[in-house]
Amino acid sequence: MFVVTVLFEIEADHVEDFRAAVMRQAENSVSREPDCHRFDVSEDGADPAKFFLYEIYTDEPAFQTHLKSDHYADFNEKTTPWVKNKAGVRLESVLHIPAHDM
Repeated sequence: MFVVTVLFEIEADHVEDFRAAVMRQAENSVSREPDCHRFDVSEDGADPAKFFLYEIYTDEPAFQTHLKSDHYADFNEKTTPWVKNKAGVRLESVLHIPAHDM
């Protein structure tokens, strides 16, 4: 599996807008892309302007397909002006131990 993490820091006056857009992006990615297996959105409890994404794809080509999707292009175009900082990491998963349902 191919893992992508992204840490966003958002301009303070666009936090709510970004939250809504990234939630929609997560839902679109999982529902429209059969090779997107997970798309978690987390927020920093101490700093509401920081968001962390954890995404899992079948492989790197599946992630490239994600980057070419219409919904990603729309998300990226809409949110880029709101982003103060963005740091991404791409990894290959070496171990996955399924947890019990929460």
